Amino acid sequence: MAIAKYAWSGRERLGLLRVRDNVIVLHAMRWADEIRDQSQLKPEEVELTEGEIAQAEQPIDAKRENREPPTAEEPEEAPGQIVDLMAALKESVAKAKASRGEDATVHDMPKKKTTAKRTTTKKTAKKQPAKKAAKKTAARKPRRSA
Repeated sequence: MAIAKYAWSGRERLGLLRVRDNVIVLHAMRWADEIRDQSQLKPEEVELTEGEIAQAEQPIDAKRENREPPTAEEPEEAPGQIVDLMAALKESVAKAKASRGEDATVHDMPKKKTTAKRTTTKKTAKKQPAKKAAKKTAARKPRRSA
């Protein structure tokens, strides 16, 4: 075993190096200022209602009477079907078009005809440079003449 210092996330850390099953293992150790007091880890007090307490005791009472605790109903599982999503989508589109009375076949979109380049160009407004903040100067006190 060996104690080593290493850098992690821009901080110097302390570690314990040891060999385990032909592999070097690094155990991260903490500096004294990184260890929290145990009193900080104590959970906060929780207020429970009588109904919550009774509900929590229900499985215990059932266990005492040698019967199974109440369970929630599980939803019925549908038989596992593999669905071809693309085929289902095409079928749905065909049904929708047929219900509207449209032709249910898919056609390619017509391509736009390109025209000659436009000779006019738009003028764009030039961006004004950002104004620099004025330097703040301390207010000068007027000189008093004696």
